Amino acid sequence: MTVRKLSVEYDKALAELVRDNLRKYGLDIPGTVYFDDNLYHLSDYYDAEPEKRIYYVLVDGTDKVLGGIGLAEFNGIEDCAELQKLYLCDSVKGKGLGYKLMEHAERAAGELGYKRIYLETHNNLKAAIHLYEKCGYKEIKRPESVVHSTMNRFFLKELQLR
Repeated sequence: MTVRKLSVEYDKALAELVRDNLRKYGLDIPGTVYFDDNLYHLSDYYDAEPEKRIYYVLVDGTDKVLGGIGLAEFNGIEDCAELQKLYLCDSVKGKGLGYKLMEHAERAAGELGYKRIYLETHNNLKAAIHLYEKCGYKEIKRPESVVHSTMNRFFLKELQLR
């Protein structure tokens, strides 16, 4: 399995992966990324400001998208990136690949000059919450600048910059 920067040829498969995951957890509802206008064109969004944003896809040997994770600026907290759209195919869940993607994102955040990473999630995503806590994210109160109104858990991590 290989981690690659998101490009246009992965957009459709990634959008379908995101939507499939949200459906399975009862989050295919307004106020989630399920209804974001740019979901099928995520490469455009991340490529628009490469000095502030990046998205990685996890692909297998046949170039099938198995997962992904992204970062973009978060204006609610100083020097902060928002971890976005961490999703995996069911067939690879539980194999440590979420940790691999988290490491990639955290390293990229430091390279982009961020000092901390914020994320928002939902109680329904218990495995994701476990992953975030194991990776050192601490739960915080809901920031005033939250976009997705349906999310109900919020986390922050101070990066260990080298």
